[in-house]
Amino acid sequence: MALSSFLASSSGLEAQSHALGQVSTNIANMRTIGYRSNETMFKTLLGANPIVKSTNSGLSSSRADINGVNFYDRTNILKTGEIAVTGNNYDVAISGVENAFFEVRDPANNLYYTRAGDFGTRTEDGITYLVNSSGFKVQGFASDNGQENFNVSASDIIIKYPEQVPPLPSTEMTVTANVPSTGVDSSSYTMTIYGSTHNGDNLHMHFKKVEGVYNTWDISFDVEDGTATGSVGVVRFNENGDVDTPKVLDVAINWDDGDATNIHLDISNMTQLAGGPGITYVEQDGAPAGQFVKSYIDEDGIVKASYSNGDTYNFAKLALVSFTSPENLIPINGTMFEANAETGATDYINQEGVLESQALEQAAVDVEKEFSTMIIIQRAYSMNTQSFTANNEMLELLVDLKS
Repeated sequence: MALSSFLASSSGLEAQSHALGQVSTNIANMRTIGYRSNETMFKTLLGANPIVKSTNSGLSSSRADINGVNFYDRTNILKTGEIAVTGNNYDVAISGVENAFFEVRDPANNLYYTRAGDFGTRTEDGITYLVNSSGFKVQGFASDNGQENFNVSASDIIIKYPEQVPPLPSTEMTVTANVPSTGVDSSSYTMTIYGSTHNGDNLHMHFKKVEGVYNTWDISFDVEDGTATGSVGVVRFNENGDVDTPKVLDVAINWDDGDATNIHLDISNMTQLAGGPGITYVEQDGAPAGQFVKSYIDEDGIVKASYSNGDTYNFAKLALVSFTSPENLIPINGTMFEANAETGATDYINQEGVLESQALEQAAVDVEKEFSTMIIIQRAYSMNTQSFTANNEMLELLVDLKS
């Protein structure tokens, strides 16, 4: 019986010591990307024999012996951290959604889930994978030959891209130029255009004055390495020298190699004024062949490469997972979790509006709260120490009296 008097204070010392360790771990990880803080919870340590007491009314109430305190840990899985911009191409943060996790696979093919988006690359047997800071392979939906069509099942994200992409075909063009109102019967204009197999060819646009018709010109086209057909007819200007009709021409290019390019040509900015001919400005969506510039993850979770001509090539789209009961995820460490039967069904969710590229979610640690908790734990530990010391002194006194 004498020794049992130490149980309450000794269990209190053990529990408070563990709680202090958790606070220390949280503070130590205050700068760990995607870290989730742990919180020590306390519960009474019950004795083996319940005590039942009857009342005069015939009712009974019961309680159990309380022999001290026990503890368990709870991870704040759904508590989110602040978002910090990093500028790193493969960094990505989940923002504004608590129940969302990246999916990663370890070398033994076990799946884990994390909010830490500090990704990078690693090459194995000549294949470059997107991996997390632990070297686990990030999961995503592979693209269909670099396009924005993605597989429905997740797999390892492989970073593989062409060093060069073909030209972007010209489909929309706007030309700003002047047709001399006097002194000439014809004028020509040259524009560079692109096809899927043509890295810059000259399209010639010819204006020829219609005899006897005021401010009216015949228009025709020819192109290097092909034939230009389509909207060939007349263009009329008004008295102010602006295009009257038509303002847009459709030009079909049939290349000698069998390729075809259709161009929507806007001439509404052309004028018929005194002065010389010449093009002052051409705007278009076509571009020459592009060289690889960089690879990165965009705000929609698409892992892609960009090229010097403005084109992009998609590798995959990140897999973002939610759970029916995410609070039941099993912490593997402060940043990775494992699913189990208690987490319920998993679901891949849409990344649009959920991610921030070139940014990371910081640790979900409230430092001020941790220090306040530390003070409370230290006081509780000190009081348990005093209780233990008092019991020890009483026991020594009893031993001295008996002797």
